[in-house]
Amino acid sequence: MKQEERREQTTRQLLDATKALLQEKGCHAITMKDIVERSELSKGAIFHYVKSKDEIFAWVLQDRLEETNRNFLHEVERGPSFEGPMEVISRNLALLENTQDVTNKVLMYLLGKEDEPAVAEVLKQFYERSVSLSKSWIVSGQHHGVIPESVDPEHAAEMFVLLSLGLRVRSSFPVIPQSSKAADVSSFIVSILQRQ
Repeated sequence: MKQEERREQTTRQLLDATKALLQEKGCHAITMKDIVERSELSKGAIFHYVKSKDEIFAWVLQDRLEETNRNFLHEVERGPSFEGPMEVISRNLALLENTQDVTNKVLMYLLGKEDEPAVAEVLKQFYERSVSLSKSWIVSGQHHGVIPESVDPEHAAEMFVLLSLGLRVRSSFPVIPQSSKAADVSSFIVSILQRQ
């Protein structure tokens, strides 16, 4: 097996095991021992790629982001339409409202540890990647003529990431009445992207 294939397989095993453990136990209760046992990987194999469970948790966040990007690009390849790619984004926003979504739990856990330099760095990378992908989605829409050139990709991308982070944070609050839902955020995004 080639090194890249081995890395991919190890990463997938780690992610799958960690996501399952997150659903079962939550972030605070998971130990590296749990991850080693669930993934069926040796400590050496795991520590070859990561230094801590926090780093694996950051991979969970990145994995969702990259999955959304793959789905978005797939819809873009199907044809120059605004609806398909926007549907991908809308589905992702709806997940951000889910109190049981593991990525929301991971984000809140990592935010509680932002004073640790390694965690601060992965949070920074996650934010920057989120903005970068959002910007590329807007630029792609402009390139295909479904988003007006008058939309500032940098400004709109950062605003969308801030809105999505707000949905994530709100999902962790005890039950509160919600007058605005992910569908409202999606509609707001569409109105900004289609303004002339």
